[in-house]
Amino acid sequence: MEDTRRKGRAAGDRTWRGSARLAAGCALGFGGLTLLVDWDAGTLTPARALLWAAMAAAVLAMLLPARVTAGPGWMAARGPLRRRTVRTDSLVYVAQYGDVSAHLVLRDTAGNRLELDPNVLHANPLLWHELDTGVRRSLDRGTLRRGAEVLARLGHEIDDTTTLAVLKASGLT
Repeated sequence: MEDTRRKGRAAGDRTWRGSARLAAGCALGFGGLTLLVDWDAGTLTPARALLWAAMAAAVLAMLLPARVTAGPGWMAARGPLRRRTVRTDSLVYVAQYGDVSAHLVLRDTAGNRLELDPNVLHANPLLWHELDTGVRRSLDRGTLRRGAEVLARLGHEIDDTTTLAVLKASGLT
């Protein structure tokens, strides 16, 4: 896969930094409060301080969202431990699971699997455009056998959200 990020053609999640700051703030708040409570109780030792720091790091790892990027024919999500990439122009399967905390699952012909929050696509039209373009190529090639209706529904939701935002910004609603 060609690394198109160096050419400036990759789209990224515009909301990731804010979400990462929130995760870091929650982890620091948790670590600080636990240290403060332990210190106030008079039971803080170096071993317990290390335990609280490790637990704060675990909270950060759990809350830190994956950083989603996409380019022509690919989409990637980089989490704290690993990076997953799929070829969007050779998808075979797409599914959306859950209602309240939904996640979208993409699988390509090479067996690579990527899970992401559909809200990332709602908030980032360029990411949606890259995924939609890749899905159209998958449909043209005949590789996408299951899930086209999921992406069509998601596309309509994104279009509706964007239309409402434009109408609101222009003062027509």
